[in-house]
Amino acid sequence: MARKIAIIGDYFILPEVFEQEVRKACTGHDLTVRLKQEDWPNSPAVHGYAGDEEVPVKEFVGDFDEVAEFVGDAEILVMHMSPVTDGMLDALPNLKFIACSRGGPVNIDIAAANKRGVQVVRAPGRNASAVAEFTIGAMLAETRKIRVGHETLRKGIWRGDLYRADTTGRELNEMTVGVIGYGKIGTRLVKILQAFGCRILVSDPYVQLDPADTAAGVEQVSLDTLLGESDVVSLHPRVTEETTQMINKDTLSKMKNDALLINTARGPLCNYDDLHKALVDGTIGSAMLETFSVEPTPPDWPLLQLENVTLTPHIAGASVRTAQYAAQVLAEDVKNYITGNPLNNLCGA
Repeated sequence: MARKIAIIGDYFILPEVFEQEVRKACTGHDLTVRLKQEDWPNSPAVHGYAGDEEVPVKEFVGDFDEVAEFVGDAEILVMHMSPVTDGMLDALPNLKFIACSRGGPVNIDIAAANKRGVQVVRAPGRNASAVAEFTIGAMLAETRKIRVGHETLRKGIWRGDLYRADTTGRELNEMTVGVIGYGKIGTRLVKILQAFGCRILVSDPYVQLDPADTAAGVEQVSLDTLLGESDVVSLHPRVTEETTQMINKDTLSKMKNDALLINTARGPLCNYDDLHKALVDGTIGSAMLETFSVEPTPPDWPLLQLENVTLTPHIAGASVRTAQYAAQVLAEDVKNYITGNPLNNLCGA
């Protein structure tokens, strides 16, 4: 009997890529597959962090009813950004397994799925290398004045003064870099940073440093110590009740007045009103922001107007390798589900 699989991709992870990897992993098994492609990222996702009760999940693409209708009688759903809500699951009694190609599947009501015996797997670390490399690029763009030099030269202004001792950039090897969050991305970033010769501080109360990092001189410290001693502070924790708006007027006040703050994690980690004030009044020196409290950002958003901020449209995790690897990780667990083997990346409520 064929296993019915619904696959929903988009322009980052094409549905055909999901299907190719699933069929490759499940060679010899009878599969009936149907495909759907969403318009993301050409069209924006629903951000969902505003607390609207009508938006029970976050960072998703697709209409609830339309997605449920497409999934229909499928036993297995493989997807990237599609929503799965409690109400949708009521209409999907045959659905038993969901594979979501994200590290944190905030687009799925996992508790509702678990309650119904629907297993959910994810792709942890799918973009760890991509985000870590991007973060290094963000550090260099700001600390070495790459962004400032680029913007002014495009306007026809030759900033020869950037060679002056009081305005030129600093090298990472003379800096202290603080990494908040030591998960897949944070650990990868720490490994790369070691090649630059900088002092590295890590703050994460829930994990211990890798012995190799400890041997290399990486220091695990309190959040206050990290904020007070770091020239660069890079955010990499998950969004939880504890970490929501962890960057606020109080924590910003503990940072050096020339410090660089980088957020390539999630927008809700920052209170952006407090951050704007800190950047304007000189509490900190600059920021590199890749994720935001509202996406897309409003065109009149105050942070877009500041000269000491570098901004990108939530693209740190976007790479060709991320898409391919995520599909491969899911395909392996689809095979495990079909064959009755233990799942590699099962999500709990």
